[in-house]
Amino acid sequence: MILSHYTKEFKRNLQLATPVMLGMLGHTFVGLIDNIMVGQLGSAELAAVSLGNSFIFIAMSLGIGFSTAITPLVAEADSERNFEKGKSSFKHGLFLCTVLSMLLFLTLLLAKPLMHVMDQPEEVVKLAIPYLDLVGLSLIPLIIFQAFKQFSDGLSLVKYPMYATILANVLNVFFNYVLIFGKLGFPEMGIVGAALGTLISRIAMLIFLWWLLKLREKSKAYVTHIKLFILNSDMIKKVFNLGFPSAMQMFFEVAIFTSAIWLSGTLGKNPQAANQIALNLSSMTFMVATGLSVAAMIRVGNQKGLRNYVELRRIAMSIFLLGFVFAFVFALMFLALHNVFPKIYVNLDDPINAIDNAEVVSIAATLLIAAAVFQISDSLQVVALGALRGLQDVKIPTIITFISYWAIGFPISYFCGKEEVLGSLGIWLGLLAGLTSAAILLYIRFNYLTKKLILNNE
Repeated sequence: MILSHYTKEFKRNLQLATPVMLGMLGHTFVGLIDNIMVGQLGSAELAAVSLGNSFIFIAMSLGIGFSTAITPLVAEADSERNFEKGKSSFKHGLFLCTVLSMLLFLTLLLAKPLMHVMDQPEEVVKLAIPYLDLVGLSLIPLIIFQAFKQFSDGLSLVKYPMYATILANVLNVFFNYVLIFGKLGFPEMGIVGAALGTLISRIAMLIFLWWLLKLREKSKAYVTHIKLFILNSDMIKKVFNLGFPSAMQMFFEVAIFTSAIWLSGTLGKNPQAANQIALNLSSMTFMVATGLSVAAMIRVGNQKGLRNYVELRRIAMSIFLLGFVFAFVFALMFLALHNVFPKIYVNLDDPINAIDNAEVVSIAATLLIAAAVFQISDSLQVVALGALRGLQDVKIPTIITFISYWAIGFPISYFCGKEEVLGSLGIWLGLLAGLTSAAILLYIRFNYLTKKLILNNE
């Protein structure tokens, strides 16, 4: 293997991945700011946001996962210079995402009573329910935005979703600050203020991205004069057949992290708050891998349209390698600073909550060691999924993710996560096992498919 065959693609990979990374890191950074702001209110409030978001993340995973069907279809049509095919793929994807967003919001409203039977601290549940109402409503503009974002990514216009996300992040931080703490004449609303800030910023994000795409010559014709209710059953079926397995893949992964939140809640509010800190920090590094996953989806989709399978495999391998480099650096960072990062989230000078906050920091520091270990697995599995979606291979990867997270990962989290066994660390050992299994199996699947395509095309 000549390394330069792969490293020479790093520049193009980063050109596509960096705007996606920055946009998603922006989202996660705002989540960090939110958690720091809410953490000043107390560990119960931080645990309530964690519990409320656990429901949101499950619903969001289905919506975002479903929307990823749009990118490879649009990328393939773009490389074929087939405008009609590309617009049809986008329109039908947008319609399905809009319907799905409304169904997910209604489902969240119906699911709220589950909080009372999940063995969660009652003070946490009381705070989480009103928070969930508003953040649940924000799923509608978020998932519709996601349809536009995936379309934009498919045309390799990856900067526009980043710009929209930056605007949303600025608005989110501003409104969260004034509404949580009652600044500048606004009412003091606590964590409900954080939820309202999220809703406002997501509506603005959707409108701004549509406006940016309308201004660009390459995308204007796609996003205007959309006859949303004139539908073709074959294209609906095609988008659904790609979108549904993709949604389930993301659901299986997000659900196991959500189960970690719920299992942590059974240990008490401090382990739950510590789990939230470790998840928030891990999600920041995961956004970098997700950006590379989008780059893999776009570039593999383009090469699939050109039927150039040797290049397809080489380019994908270059993205795997780049992901490994980033993951290795993040692993070292988590190991070196695992005692430092958790202190950002809590007020150690608060005499009332001093004992609770010290325990939160101690547990979170241990969890970050486990997070350091799974950086490489997490990066490889999400990039491999992106490459497989670019190939429009979604059914077998869905089975792989289910087996990895729920037949391997969850049982370990459940049995090792009990207080009398390993507690919070045991929960995260299950996450590590699930991610590692997924990484290995998804890579094997990609390796098999690309070798087969090359062989059949010779």
